[in-house]
Amino acid sequence: MIRMIVMLSLLMGSTAMADTPVKRLFEQERAALGRISGEIKASYLQRPEADLEYSKEWLSTQQVSQGGDQWRCLAEALYFEARGESVKGQFAVAEVILNRVDSAEFPNTVCGVVHQGTGRKYACQFTYTCDGHEEVIANPAAFRQVAKVARLTLDGAPRQLTDGATHYHTQAVNPRWARVFPRTATIGVHHFYRMPTRLSSN
Repeated sequence: MIRMIVMLSLLMGSTAMADTPVKRLFEQERAALGRISGEIKASYLQRPEADLEYSKEWLSTQQVSQGGDQWRCLAEALYFEARGESVKGQFAVAEVILNRVDSAEFPNTVCGVVHQGTGRKYACQFTYTCDGHEEVIANPAAFRQVAKVARLTLDGAPRQLTDGATHYHTQAVNPRWARVFPRTATIGVHHFYRMPTRLSSN
């Protein structure tokens, strides 16, 4: 997808191309691509092997993960949001966070996405960052697992589970936005959604 956008952006840069809604859309995509951090851009060129499996057995064979601030933010988000989910469910939540990073509608770093709205009680994007409870990682084994998921996702694991989802919620709640956002998947206790497409008009 990234390579296609790069190629099309070169084409759209041609002065022979008329100003069309498609051209404007790709200009928006090109601008969004320019906002992605260098670490995440590099991951698109170094994708993990295609034999990725969504199982604890396969994940246990992967190296213990470490990384910088973006990795830590993603690993903590997965721990507090999805540690009780299956490996597949954890990868799905990671997809949502990285899809937001790629979207012009959200901050362009993992930490920016995860902490958007933090400090305003229940006005944040990820409840654990503003629910008033101290964030304590009390289950080191669960953290080691989600840390591997975070590293693989940041390193470019295919995002094939949620069909571009930028939102999710547990089946125990029914937020208003879920009535208008297209649902793309249900994995474990989470429903996943993509933001409605907005076409600009003159």
